[in-house]
Formats: sequence, C-alpha cells, structure tokens
Amino acid sequence: MKLMDPSAVQVADYRAAIFDMDGVVTRTATVHARAWKEMFDTFLQEHAARTGTPYRPFDAETEYWEHVDGLPRQEGVRRFLAARGIELPEGEDGDPPERDTIHGLGQRKDQLIQTVIERDGVEVFPDWLERVQQWRAAGVKTAIVSSSRNCRTMIRAAGIEALFDARVDGETARELGLRGKPDADIFLVAAERLGVAPEQSVIFEDAISGVQAGAAGPFALVVGVARHDNHDVLREHGADIAVTALTELS
Repeated sequence: MKLMDPSAVQVADYRAAIFDMDGVVTRTATVHARAWKEMFDTFLQEHAARTGTPYRPFDAETEYWEHVDGLPRQEGVRRFLAARGIELPEGEDGDPPERDTIHGLGQRKDQLIQTVIERDGVEVFPDWLERVQQWRAAGVKTAIVSSSRNCRTMIRAAGIEALFDARVDGETARELGLRGKPDADIFLVAAERLGVAPEQSVIFEDAISGVQAGAAGPFALVVGVARHDNHDVLREHGADIAVTALTELS
C-alpha cells in the first residue's frame, strides 16, 4: 500500500480509470435502498401474517448497508434473510417474482428498481463528472463496474453512458462466471476490455469489499472514495488514497 498524498496524484499519468458505480459515480445507493425496502417490507408483512410473528420492517439506514449494499441480488437476499433467521428455498434463476424463493425475491427487487429509477431518477456526483471529463480529455480510458444487473439502465437514466469506454456489471459477471468482490475479477475484466494493463489502471471504490478487490489485483493505484467520512477504514482495507471527493485529486 502506497498511502500517497491525494494532491500529488496525477490521474492523467495513468492509462485507465475504472470506477465503481454506486457511491463513486452515482448516488444510486439510495435508489437501491428504496427498492430493497419496498420489496422486503412487502415480503416481511406477508411472512409475519403466515407465521404469526411480529412484523419488523426493513431498516434502509442500517440493514441495507450491513447486508445487501454492493452485493448481487440473490446474495443480498440470502444475507438479509439469514440475519433475520428466515429460511427460504434457493429456487432457480428463472423463478417468477411472485415465488417465495431466494431467486424470486431477487426478481421482485429487479422489477422494483426499474420503477424507482423511472419515478425518482438517478443522481450523478458532480465531483466525479468534473474530473472524468478532464481525464478523458487528457486521453485516459474509462470503465464502469457494478455488481448490479441494472448498471446500464442506471447510467442511461443519468445520461452518462457515453463517458465510459467499457462496462462490466452483474450481467457480465453472470455470463462469464466472475467471482464477486473482494476478488478482483470484475476490475481485471474491465482493464482487459479497455485494452490496458492493470498495472496502468487506477481503481475508484467506496466500499470495503471494493478496495479489497482493488488491492488484490496488480493495479497501479486504489483510490477509496470516502463519501461517508470513512477514510481510515478504506485505507485499512487496501486503499492507497482516501478522498471525500474526486476533486481532491490533482
């Protein structure tokens, strides 16, 4: 780990910048949290009625970050239900949304995210937009990565799809059998699709699992984006630099 001074970093000196979507490029964590809450609250009400147990709604302020943030849909469902002590059959990838299985609940969330995007839109962080335009003008190639299968829908809704030379998301991971974070697979594929060696690429991540993934690969630099004032935590888990906003970088 290099622990460099952010103001001394010249991203334009590198050939590629690879950005995680949620929390770095877009404020979509709030969009996802709304969709997860709507889905889980409906399920939890139905489960409480069937089992005679008290209904306790999904807490988007704590349970979202603890159990589902940054994870593929099915894994988020598994972890949250396990935390609540609720058992459901795994089901299959083609399960319909109305089926009470891990995959069925994942499909429900996928349907809801489309509704939430159309209703609420997608917000882009202005510091990212300012810097990415400058870096692209300087010849830096850019890629976006996300565990979400709705990544393309998100960046299209935000009007920023043209600012990326490559995209590696949940659909890509399913097609290629990529391991999720903290493994570096998703970042390595992004660098490959950009035609740039990992050693010439900078990773931008806001999650612990993301900076761990960046540190696990042979990347030139891992920048932790500490929008929740968690600079020390990101550095402890593998970030070479931690910044509140990308405009702190030269």
